[in-house]
Amino acid sequence: MTPVFVVIVNYRTGRLAVECLASLESQVDDLRGGRVIVADNHSGDDSLSVLAAAIEDRHWGGWVELLRLPRNGGFAYGNNAGIARARELSANLHSVVLLNPDTRARAGVIARLIAHLDSHPRAGIAGAAIETDHGERAVSAHVMPSPLGELEGAAELGVLSRLLARYVVSPPPRDAAHVCDWVSGACMAIRREVLDAAGPFDEGFFLYYEEVDLCRRAARAGWACWSVPEASVVHLEGAATGIKDTRRPLPAYWFASRRRFFIKSYGALGLLAADVLRCLGRGSLVLRRVLHLGGRRNVGQEAPKATRDLIVSDVRALWRGEWRLSHERHTS
Repeated sequence: MTPVFVVIVNYRTGRLAVECLASLESQVDDLRGGRVIVADNHSGDDSLSVLAAAIEDRHWGGWVELLRLPRNGGFAYGNNAGIARARELSANLHSVVLLNPDTRARAGVIARLIAHLDSHPRAGIAGAAIETDHGERAVSAHVMPSPLGELEGAAELGVLSRLLARYVVSPPPRDAAHVCDWVSGACMAIRREVLDAAGPFDEGFFLYYEEVDLCRRAARAGWACWSVPEASVVHLEGAATGIKDTRRPLPAYWFASRRRFFIKSYGALGLLAADVLRCLGRGSLVLRRVLHLGGRRNVGQEAPKATRDLIVSDVRALWRGEWRLSHERHTS
């Protein structure tokens, strides 16, 4: 059997990453001779010492490797470095499982993801179900973002959501394994052949949307993406980035990643359509709130002024000439 590798990208989450490693300790045999590679994105805090001490004290050195990277190049950069190291160790590896440092692996998650790939020859990517730390199912299988999906998500209008059901980016979780457009990068297994066909992650994404882009490219190369609910992890979402803190504005890199994804997928006109439709949807929601006609469902779950900040970010990027990508990156 060819080996399986797990890649965990760490940036200033050393203690969370140690807990993630501890959740994998009972699953070492499922790596089939592979290793867990913790790629540290030049954290600059005590992460390296915390991780190194845990590896030594808990005798994990036989299956955990700490990869010290020279800079914080983002999630795609860290994963690419970890994957490259895995391929150095085994050029003929079976697959790579990406795991966030703020996750806790449930029993059998690696074995179940790999078994699904083995039993479905055209399955190139398999994503685990995501649980919150309160035991609730989170959405982990998604529909590809699109301009109409932006309209549906921003409007929060039931009748519109029913009309645009096929464009709802995050539909309710399903209990059975199924094909989807993309899965959460918090825990996803990627077959080696997908990496061969689709290439590495696009490091133009600093954080967010990089797994969406990879799943899109894998589909273009003929590989299916599956959600595998029988495999699951607990995800302390936002613990590593703080992005779920709705008291804080969304970071600039989130807007840049969204912009890059839409331009790569739909071109500059597609990004423009996505922005216009998002504004129309959000405008209708604000109007309904003012008139007390509903639209309060997600109050308290939104980053402050997210749509305004998105438009400001995209207009500034347009002014700086950043709405164009190289031909190679646009078509990849």
